[in-house]
Amino acid sequence: MNSESAKRQLCQILFKIGAVKFGAFKLISGKTSPYYIDLRIVPSFPDAFHKICDIYIKLIEDDVGIENFKLVAGVPTAGTPFGAVVAYNLHRPFLYVRAAQKKHGRGRRVEGVLAPGDRVLLLDDLITSGKSIIQAASAIRAEGGIVDDVVVLINREEGGEETIRKENLTLRYLLKAGEAAYMLHEDGVIDDEELETILKQKTER
Repeated sequence: MNSESAKRQLCQILFKIGAVKFGAFKLISGKTSPYYIDLRIVPSFPDAFHKICDIYIKLIEDDVGIENFKLVAGVPTAGTPFGAVVAYNLHRPFLYVRAAQKKHGRGRRVEGVLAPGDRVLLLDDLITSGKSIIQAASAIRAEGGIVDDVVVLINREEGGEETIRKENLTLRYLLKAGEAAYMLHEDGVIDDEELETILKQKTER
């Protein structure tokens, strides 16, 4: 999927709900970033949530093909609400992956019905280092699931795509961080300094 209208729509939504922030933020990868794209707030805005889930679905239909997976799994925790809604709308079973293996009940890391050989589409909000995606894929593979494709909205261009490729995972995404920065700058939403802040953070060229 390479729809300029979908990319611009996503940028406009993120600006409208205040999801793009500047400051000093510690990412899940452990790195410090001068900007943060907070997609965890999206489900608190029903209209934005609905539109973004539609974007995910179109991306999956175009770039993965719904015939190429049986289940959808969300990467904890940001990918979980998006994954659940996308699975529901695509009429696919949903799995969710725990950030850590639970110590009660069946002690599982992956919740849901997963049979050996089932093909699972992994879904997250964005990718930075790829660490959380690899951990989720490993948990599913450990229980016999097959994971080939990962879908995210935004690639922060900080090495994550290359890292997960080494784990035999193919990344599908709508938008690069640099593209988003230029679009927001063109729309007058961020200034020259903020544009440069995002571009300097990129490690993928």
